[in-house]
Amino acid sequence: MRLPVARVDAIVCINIIHFAPWAATEGPMAGAGRVLAEEGVPFLYGPFREAGRYDAESNAAFAASLRERHPNWGVLDLEADAAEAARHEPGLTGRVAMPVNNLSLIF
Repeated sequence: MRLPVARVDAIVCINIIHFAPWAATEGPMAGAGRVLAEEGVPFLYGPFREAGRYDAESNAAFAASLRERHPNWGVLDLEADAAEAARHEPGLTGRVAMPVNNLSLIF
């Protein structure tokens, strides 16, 4: 038996997906398609690689330190996240540069 799902206006994920295996990205993106209201917004915040490159040496060092702790952790590719989101919801609609070499991604 499936329980009814309440619709939500946003799903916010801040500084989480780069600390976890890829499934931590797949799950929220798939879930967004099931629980977001029609005008709902998935929102990610944190460091990302773009076109396979880090925008700052600090993000490259951060990614390396994460991988030292666990091989499935690391700073993710913006393009991979956008492609995963597009499988379940509209694609990336906004990218805002934030302090300390982070990005806000709006889908």
